[in-house]
Amino acid sequence: MLQALVNFSLRHRGVVIVLAVVLLGYGVHVLMSAKMDVFPNFVQPQVTIQTECPGLAPEQVELLVTQPIETTVNGLGDMESLRSESAQGLSVITAVFKEGSDIFRARQTLAEKLAETAGRLPTSVKTPQMSPLTSSTMDLLKVGLVSDKRTPMELRTFADWTLKPRLLSVPGVARCIVFGGEVRQLQIQVQPERLVAYDLALSDEMARLRRKTAATEIAEAVRQAALSRLEAARRWARARFPTSS
Repeated sequence: MLQALVNFSLRHRGVVIVLAVVLLGYGVHVLMSAKMDVFPNFVQPQVTIQTECPGLAPEQVELLVTQPIETTVNGLGDMESLRSESAQGLSVITAVFKEGSDIFRARQTLAEKLAETAGRLPTSVKTPQMSPLTSSTMDLLKVGLVSDKRTPMELRTFADWTLKPRLLSVPGVARCIVFGGEVRQLQIQVQPERLVAYDLALSDEMARLRRKTAATEIAEAVRQAALSRLEAARRWARARFPTSS
């Protein structure tokens, strides 16, 4: 059989060469038109909704945040399943769509539904955010910060203002989510009798506090940015002008 195939190829060299060229051309065409990805999507299209709920226990997060969002987004077109997880101060909802669904259209319809939850959530809860459009491999690296000398509040401040911006500046990093620790807060207790004495309403005091809080956050952001630039300048100076021991 093999000898007959070799003899046929030698007798009809032209036919064999033409078939080889056609097969090579078809292979090049398939290679150029193939959808290649370093991390191919081997799961169904899905969107993750994360909502930060400062100061709420897992039971409160489930009752006041997770369930209202699930009720709102449930029943979307092409949605196959909906699963959720409620932790302390964080609600995570994953919407899984049918195979072959347009992920961009699904995200658009989901964003329209999330806009309807604005008046149904507690005032202290932040706006629900959809995760960026990334690969189905999801989280590639999880980092935990522990220290014997720093408080949980200091670790959270470092993660929010120093570590997170540097990680997002790395090429290829699509998102960086920080949770846990103690978020720096300013708690103000109002004395009703003093408000009456100065003829002020609670809404007046809240408006003043919002203006001052916004100014404080801006000042803190500027200070942290200046410290980061100063540290970068120090590292550059040490690398550019090393000191001899």
